[in-house]
Amino acid sequence: MNAQEMWQRYKKYLCTSPEIGLRLDVSRMLFSDTFLSNMEPAMLRALAAMADLERGAKANIDEDRMVGHYWLRAPALAPTDAIRRDIDSAVAVVKRFATDVHSQKTVPERSDAFYVVLVVGIGGSVLGGQFVCDALSRRDDTMMVRFIDNTDPDGIDRVLDELDESLDQTLTVVISKSGDTQETRNGMLEVAAAYRRAGLHFHRHAVAITKEKSALHERAIGEQWLATFPMWDWVGGRTSGLSAVGLLPAALQGVDIDALLNGARDCDVVTRKAGLAHNPAALLATMWHYAAGERNRRNMVVLPYRDRLLFFSRYLQQLVMESVGKKTNRRGDTAHTGITVYGNKGSTDQHSLVQQLREGPNDFFTTFIGVLGDRAEKSIPVEEDVTAGDCLHAFLYGTRDALFAEGRESITLTVEKLNEQAIGGLIALFERTVGLYAELVDVNAYHQPGVEAGKHAAAATLDLQRRVLSHLRAHRNEPQTVEEIALALGRNDSKEAVLHILDHAAANPDHGVRRIIQADAHDSGFVVG
Repeated sequence: MNAQEMWQRYKKYLCTSPEIGLRLDVSRMLFSDTFLSNMEPAMLRALAAMADLERGAKANIDEDRMVGHYWLRAPALAPTDAIRRDIDSAVAVVKRFATDVHSQKTVPERSDAFYVVLVVGIGGSVLGGQFVCDALSRRDDTMMVRFIDNTDPDGIDRVLDELDESLDQTLTVVISKSGDTQETRNGMLEVAAAYRRAGLHFHRHAVAITKEKSALHERAIGEQWLATFPMWDWVGGRTSGLSAVGLLPAALQGVDIDALLNGARDCDVVTRKAGLAHNPAALLATMWHYAAGERNRRNMVVLPYRDRLLFFSRYLQQLVMESVGKKTNRRGDTAHTGITVYGNKGSTDQHSLVQQLREGPNDFFTTFIGVLGDRAEKSIPVEEDVTAGDCLHAFLYGTRDALFAEGRESITLTVEKLNEQAIGGLIALFERTVGLYAELVDVNAYHQPGVEAGKHAAAATLDLQRRVLSHLRAHRNEPQTVEEIALALGRNDSKEAVLHILDHAAANPDHGVRRIIQADAHDSGFVVG
């Protein structure tokens, strides 16, 4: 395709949404001239299904509940007055609490004010807020926000070490919808212990975001934490970034959460439009269908060309992969759908990914994300008539052209500037894209049976660990091999699991387990005492 043909293709397929400051260029996805018209009926059905969702259809069949994250930025659309009141009330409570903290009406135990926010959560309870807070951070932020998002003791220590001198000025936000998520509970207990070591009372520095009457909610009420904020059945973790889950850390940091919500609401209006030409979410979902279905390219490399979008790729990994990575479709047929999301940021990734992207397996498509505005003030020239921002812009389009020259397809999404409205719009855009794509491939985007299976398997491993440790303590000072322990426990089918449990136990001082070294690890003996 020559330059003139590409220019005509660009003009034909460019989707411009000036209402939200966004352009979507799909001209370098080499679908046929009839592809979009052929997809139009399926997309109209998908849009109708999304309209049903917003009206309150029960989309999560596993839990028999509605899916209403769209109502978070447009409460008037909620199907009941009670839900509308709950949303309005939650936003008002978030704002009031942030104001009380900033004005020192709410203060810590022995300091004049809270200056740091520590968010404890996992997965969707953290990723959206982490993305928003990092993308919208400024040097004059009211509070600094940090995150504990794993049950890694060393990772927890790193964060707590950073906050050691300011723990008495730190407000901890614990987020768990069910209230008993293992990773979050572990993080909470570790953080509470750190407060105790510092001679502080955890409840004087803690708030909870959780469902009413959950274990976490009952704990927070019983221990008289500073506040609790709601989570609802109809908001899934990966789409909770514009609920209190993401709004509270953002508001405490100093983000204009009204502008954030307005940006998402305005994008929702645009992405409800019928047809493909003027609906960026519909067009984006159709491109995913083309890439994964017609081209069998199920890897999406996300390259946002702005440091503030570093966490966007991680946020999209969960949003996309947990939503559309499914074994079966709605009819129960084996489908193995999914799009694998990779990426970090441009132009950094040009030095690590592009060699393979250009010359390795052609099993992917790239989503470039560009931002037109560099900074508010004038930039210095780094070359004649060239600024650092000009270079970043050139690297995006240069990389795109270099990939396309080797037959590598890509999508380019451009926003005018990064502010609250734009970040809210990006969240809304990809939430709806995921929903529409799921409709096209006939899977339920709003449940996650694979994640639940992993949790159950982990719980079984921890139960086995308790039995192994109990057995060793009952035979104190008697070294035993993995096979002997498994036989004694009636778990001959779990020898490898027993070995992994004991390997970890012997590497740490927590349980008093020692290894009696043998040449082969699986022949080692283990003993307590």
